[in-house]
Amino acid sequence: MATLAHPAGPFAPPAGPFALGTFSAEDGNPFPGLLARGRVLDLSRALVWAPSSVRAVVERWEETLPALHGLADDDTLDRRPLEGLRVHAPIEPRQIFQSGANYRQHVIDLEVAHRSPDDPRTAEQARAEIAAVMDRRAAEDLPYVFIGLPTAVTGPYDDVVLPDWAEQPDWELELAAVISRPAYRVPVGEALSHVAGYTIANDLTDRAAVFRRDMPAVGTDWMRSKNAPGFTPLGPWLVPAGSITDPGDLRITLRLNGETMQDESTKDMLFGVARLLSYVSQTAQLLPGDLVLTGSPAGNGMHWGRLLRDGDVMEGSITGLGTQRTRCVGEAA
Repeated sequence: MATLAHPAGPFAPPAGPFALGTFSAEDGNPFPGLLARGRVLDLSRALVWAPSSVRAVVERWEETLPALHGLADDDTLDRRPLEGLRVHAPIEPRQIFQSGANYRQHVIDLEVAHRSPDDPRTAEQARAEIAAVMDRRAAEDLPYVFIGLPTAVTGPYDDVVLPDWAEQPDWELELAAVISRPAYRVPVGEALSHVAGYTIANDLTDRAAVFRRDMPAVGTDWMRSKNAPGFTPLGPWLVPAGSITDPGDLRITLRLNGETMQDESTKDMLFGVARLLSYVSQTAQLLPGDLVLTGSPAGNGMHWGRLLRDGDVMEGSITGLGTQRTRCVGEAA
């Protein structure tokens, strides 16, 4: 798959002393790497147990983390310049759990945008009613979570193919938590201890496919609307949780062709990372390397009346997690 050039210059490096990623040299096999000060160390050679992937590193996170800090500080090791490497999605998850309707303003905007022409409510009435629903959900502690497919994951600089059937492809930049150890029925107060780190996900959605037109009573169809190949650009890095002071206070920004479309703080989340992880774990067992996407803030294409099309370039950044840059390619093109 084609990729855009690795962004340099104005794009901020990841927070902390190091980050993890998956890299490859030209015509080479992907390898797990440690990124520190703009150079990459091949962990499959630097660690004595020779991990074949970042997920393998995460599966031994607690015992390996001290060694990773030591490697980051060791300037005698053979490292490669980042500019000479292809950057892949930082990790291959087994499971992806996606939180929907988790940003207050985003849900209000979508409710107004999706109103039926026959809806007797004014825009102000619709906003007030959905705001009351959001407040009630937060008070009753009822997140909304569904399942995504790992096959939708692509790299942070790869082209995103817009399927010819996708009528309203939209962007949704999100904070994603990466699980470090199995979690089942975990209390909220212990949930963050199961997080290895954080990365960026753009959870693309075909808005026209969200609701089943042939079977309205069935409701949403997240499989079709969100899981086309490449609909989840991920990365560029996995930044250790210890390098992120507060995941509930990060800036999420998405630019489309250089124009800012999303620019919001994770403070607007109804349910923070700990509450989402705890909620998911009450039903499913979270496994090392799994992703928990935490929802997307206001500023999607439906809000702006501008959906994705061939040639668009999306640049998504989150405080301390770097920047991903992907180009949209129409399937017919």
